[in-house]
Amino acid sequence: MKTIQPEKLQEKLEASEKVHMIDVREADEVAKGIIPGAEHIPLGLVEFKYQDLDKTKEYVIICRSGGRSGMACQFLEGQGFDVTNMSGGMLDWQGEVEI
Repeated sequence: MKTIQPEKLQEKLEASEKVHMIDVREADEVAKGIIPGAEHIPLGLVEFKYQDLDKTKEYVIICRSGGRSGMACQFLEGQGFDVTNMSGGMLDWQGEVEI
């Protein structure tokens, strides 16, 4: 499974790179802050919503600490998606968040 450090993702966003991000945390967690531009799909809904995603795009998957996003990455990789897990999750994120 591919991983990206939060600092590297932040560099990409600050350089205005187009990054497709999916936050798989629960709604109450996202309400406390989400990376601007990230799409919210709770982990429990990924198996039902993955058909709406574009297999030609690369996705960075985000959660609180990296565990749930790792599970989402495994599932999505099995469906043929190009995904990268943000290691350390939002606990290690030092960048901007939207509330």
